[in-house]
Amino acid sequence: MMDYLEKTILNISEILKDSDFREALESSVPMSEKRVLDFLNNHDDIVKLAKEVENIKNEVLSNIDYYIDMVFKSLKSINGNPYYANTKDDVLNIIDKIVGEKKRIILSKSMVAEEVGVREHLSALGKDVWETDLGQLLIQLENGKPMHAIAPAIHMTVKDVIKLVKDRLNIELRGDETPQQIVAKIRPFLREKFVNAQIGISGANAIAADSGSIFLIENEGNIRLVTTLPPVHIAIAGIEKIVPTLIDAFKVVLVQSSYAGLYPPTYVSMISGPSSTGDIGHRRVYGAHGPLELHLILLDNGRKDAIKNEFLKDQLRCVRCGNCQIFCPVWDITANKWGGKVYGGPMGVGWTAITEGIEKGAELSQLCLGCMRCDLACPVEIPLSSLIHNLKKIYVRSK
Repeated sequence: MMDYLEKTILNISEILKDSDFREALESSVPMSEKRVLDFLNNHDDIVKLAKEVENIKNEVLSNIDYYIDMVFKSLKSINGNPYYANTKDDVLNIIDKIVGEKKRIILSKSMVAEEVGVREHLSALGKDVWETDLGQLLIQLENGKPMHAIAPAIHMTVKDVIKLVKDRLNIELRGDETPQQIVAKIRPFLREKFVNAQIGISGANAIAADSGSIFLIENEGNIRLVTTLPPVHIAIAGIEKIVPTLIDAFKVVLVQSSYAGLYPPTYVSMISGPSSTGDIGHRRVYGAHGPLELHLILLDNGRKDAIKNEFLKDQLRCVRCGNCQIFCPVWDITANKWGGKVYGGPMGVGWTAITEGIEKGAELSQLCLGCMRCDLACPVEIPLSSLIHNLKKIYVRSK
């Protein structure tokens, strides 16, 4: 039986033969890198803000149980329903109880939902489940895994997308459509899913402990529909997404979008409970034009153990901007094929060690060149090269 490293090398060997895969990365990566560098060179304020976010994250990780308890109290005070999940299976069991017999479910892009396997689980139960982020929808149609933290379909060329949409969604396309025309064709298909959904499932970019507010950033507008149109909204987040205050949460989303090359973010949603109105009889009732129910599931899945680990703890500061991936010379040719089941590239080595086991992270570490570009790319100064080096030592000692 092949070990994790051998399987990864085999996967990489296969995609290196794929000219379309290489073409897609070669056309996308340099543009992304330049966009981020150009922005940061002209925005010292964001660089300073990133340092603040680093300190904010460290504060929460040092007092994680205190802030988890605060989120629970705050969310209950605004008529939300908090849950704590130790494992991936715990998340799925909680979701099953909330969903019940409901069939129509829409998802917004969420790395933690990928980590848990939410879409696959619900589909296996016979639910009608659809991703609504265009990139993530393409991953669903491809039956693959996201190739980048922010741009999951970065490995696909336009002609790849046309074929996938035509074959899997039965949408009529000539074959020479522009990206704008493809989006226009997919829009009505997804609009029907939005309008008829019974459950909307999202992730969270940040959670303010003092108010229980969930922050989400996007550019497509799908997250607003996922979290507003269905009568039930379920948000899933790792415990590392918690920050002390509402202001801290704003800082996180600004830093993440900036280092992802998406400043200013098109949409920032702050969700503080289910929809409500007090216009009739001056009494607040829930379930106005948005969801009647809000559920937040906080996931551990190795994170608390990582907090106790001398070097893995730093990975939990990660804001999932994907900048370390773009600046990594290995990731630039492999995308997330160098990675675990979900997380890839420099950030993926640490996240795989946390969520899938330190041995698997140690195996993936062997493909790192040690160039240290990822250290310079990280907004919250995670010492990724050092973290990976420590995992390399674990791998060597195991042999």
